[in-house]
Amino acid sequence: MKSFVVKRSIAVDGHKTSVTLEEAFWNGLKEIASDRHLSISELVSVIDSGRLNANLSSAIRLFVLDHYRTMTDAAAGKQSPETGMAQRRPPALDNQG
Repeated sequence: MKSFVVKRSIAVDGHKTSVTLEEAFWNGLKEIASDRHLSISELVSVIDSGRLNANLSSAIRLFVLDHYRTMTDAAAGKQSPETGMAQRRPPALDNQG
């Protein structure tokens, strides 16, 4: 499977920035955002606010990987989907019911 690196401009907390990710990670990010009824920019803003020392592209990759790893573990009965980093309700959305 060949994965192409794609650079896209998105708004993160109202500031335009470029993010470079492999197409598979963009697709995963879009799917997660859709499942959560968020725009990609909103989801990336949440990821950005929670990252520690990684650059933004790396933080997004880790978030997407954790999301699907958590889903796989939950399907195998290893853990609840709510216990993974990507499954926790983002703090920025706590007041939105």
